Amino acid sequence: MTDINEKSMIPENGKGEGKERSAELARLAITALEDKKAEDVRVIDIGGVSVLADYFIIASGNNRAQVQAMADEVEQRLGRAGAVPRQIEGYQAGNWVLMDFGDVIIHIFDAQNRLFYDLERIWKDGTQIEPEQL
Repeated sequence: MTDINEKSMIPENGKGEGKERSAELARLAITALEDKKAEDVRVIDIGGVSVLADYFIIASGNNRAQVQAMADEVEQRLGRAGAVPRQIEGYQAGNWVLMDFGDVIIHIFDAQNRLFYDLERIWKDGTQIEPEQL
């Protein structure tokens, strides 16, 4: 994926416009995840089936340290773009980190928990899209 310049995409006031802003944040999160060697990054557009968010991003890491490093990188990148997480859960355990940025929710799993919870199946009514399509 190509590098994204956070500053050029986000207005100076740090606020965007609806779905476009969500897509920008999702692209930043994906870039951050990929920079930390995330595996099997998936994007599910849930905007048409839920009021929870516009996008779920799901990624896997190989171990606790990698999962935590991916979460740290996402938080830093989105923070530089003016996004503040509403909530982060599971960071200490490092087997499933949930990061709620409002219209973008990021799930970072270890391999075992990703298979067990299978969010892609649970949210099958959403539209899986390739990260490059955002």
